[in-house]
Amino acid sequence: MDRSRIPPAGAEMISVRIGDQFYAIDIMAVREIRGWTASTPLVHAPPHVLGMMNLRGAVLPVIDLGARLGLGPANPGPSSVVVVAQVGDMQMGLVVDAVSDILTVTEGLIQSAPDVGSEQSNAFVAGVMTTEAGIVSLLCLDQVHTPDVSQGQGPIAGGPLPEPALAH
Repeated sequence: MDRSRIPPAGAEMISVRIGDQFYAIDIMAVREIRGWTASTPLVHAPPHVLGMMNLRGAVLPVIDLGARLGLGPANPGPSSVVVVAQVGDMQMGLVVDAVSDILTVTEGLIQSAPDVGSEQSNAFVAGVMTTEAGIVSLLCLDQVHTPDVSQGQGPIAGGPLPEPALAH
């Protein structure tokens, strides 16, 4: 387990639910939590990008976190929320089914995730915690908005996009 990706004892994590699974996000990355509203579609976006939203004049990508993690597309409902997170110098909205809890990291709480032979699993999950609700996976948000080269998405995978033809 890469200890540099693990928050120190005393750090707080926000627990979110996607389907029947629970995930933890460092609370220091969370800027706000908003109720679900449909986003504006963005053409040629990867399947996990639902679109974009206007947050007080800043346009942010809205990402279906479940789809990005390989859990299938979201079906947002009344309890769904958009977690606005700061990742590096970028803000993004993460659609989840619900916010569940605030967890405080204690010494020895976070364990290594089981090795399933998948680099993507290791990239997205820094570790796991066992709680009364079950197993909670600790997410690395810095991987959420990177191009998915293995899926052929993003300009990195296929080289530069062709210049659009101009209408005369």
